[in-house]
Amino acid sequence: MNTERWVRVVAGFFVLVSVVLGAPASPIFVSEWFLAFTLFVGFNLLQSGFTCFCPLDKILLKLGVPGSGSCGR
Repeated sequence: MNTERWVRVVAGFFVLVSVVLGAPASPIFVSEWFLAFTLFVGFNLLQSGFTCFCPLDKILLKLGVPGSGSCGR
């Protein structure tokens, strides 16, 4: 898998977990503040779509994961 796919997998996982932990109707509700993390992930995805800067992408590249070739790499 390349970095683009890993970013999608990790972002999706974080969104699902933070919604489950932050939604009052959830059986494993912890705090509504977990929804702020969902907003952070969404904002990061939005800005990376415009700027091609994603911190997780940079970390994965340093760990040796093959790049996706998107954003002019």
